[in-house]
Amino acid sequence: MSNVAIVYHSGYGHTQALAEAVATGARAVPGTAVSLIPVAEAEARAAELDGADAIIFGSPTYMGGVSADFAKFKDWTSGRWMEGRWRNKLAAGFTVSASWNGDKHNTLYQMLTLAVQHGMVWVGLGLPPGNNSSKGSVADLNRVGASIGAMGQANADQGVEGIGASDFKTFEALGSRVAEAARRWHEQPLAKAA
Repeated sequence: MSNVAIVYHSGYGHTQALAEAVATGARAVPGTAVSLIPVAEAEARAAELDGADAIIFGSPTYMGGVSADFAKFKDWTSGRWMEGRWRNKLAAGFTVSASWNGDKHNTLYQMLTLAVQHGMVWVGLGLPPGNNSSKGSVADLNRVGASIGAMGQANADQGVEGIGASDFKTFEALGSRVAEAARRWHEQPLAKAA
């Protein structure tokens, strides 16, 4: 059994809905246990994060970066870093914003930097970009064209119904990819540095 933790902040419900899609994808991989952890619960649920084979980070993109709540979580993790608790775990990330671009890469780079500072190993999305030719459409997987992690777009004046159906499938694909990698990683983990 491998364990995947999804730790996220959601200001208006969009990121939570996409975190649930990531969890659906991860649960589809046999032998995977999944924990959905809002950042407000991270300290109380630290044992689940510490025990995970993979941690997937999720935050909306606000003003070109992670939300303030996610940043507070990020700072909280310094205690885990000092103790090396997340070293050699797998990591991945996802984000959503109202704009098609919205500088979402900055958010994923903040998550990537957090992960590598912890000594984690980053898992990218692994899907080719969609919606990038005359034969493409917004129904394509990875319609936003990300590679470092999953990116979604949600209309600012709508709730969860404003998220494209293909984004849900893309985020499920991220969950499955990380869970598959975690299963292999769990079977042959790297040794912890002394």
